[in-house]
Amino acid sequence: QVQLVESGGGSVQAGGSLRLSCAASGFPYSSYCMAWFRQVPGKEREGVASIYTRGGSTYYADSGKGRFTISQDNAKNTVSLQMNSLKPEDTAMYYCAAHFFPPGAPGSCEASSVSEYVYWGQGTQVTVSS
Repeated sequence: QVQLVESGGGSVQAGGSLRLSCAASGFPYSSYCMAWFRQVPGKEREGVASIYTRGGSTYYADSGKGRFTISQDNAKNTVSLQMNSLKPEDTAMYYCAAHFFPPGAPGSCEASSVSEYVYWGQGTQVTVSS
């Protein structure tokens, strides 16, 4: 049974930091694209960052470049998102997502298309106050 379990959300003032974690289980962790998406009520889910578990290449949406860092711990099958210099507009439910991405597959591992991702966590709320 595939599970993605997020943790680390909470409330913080603008300029503060939070670290989100996603523990993955139930599928072979290698050769997967792992990503963080976020969603505000009434708006579409948007990609934040992604990492390819085979090699660790990363992708960042413009919203998080320079402020967010995605990383992985292969020994623990965990992906983390370090968020610094948080802004009120970062307030959202943050979701961990994954899809199989074998070596040689066309395209790239990016957090740009919700429909590419097969597995989703339940989400963790991030609230940034001004």
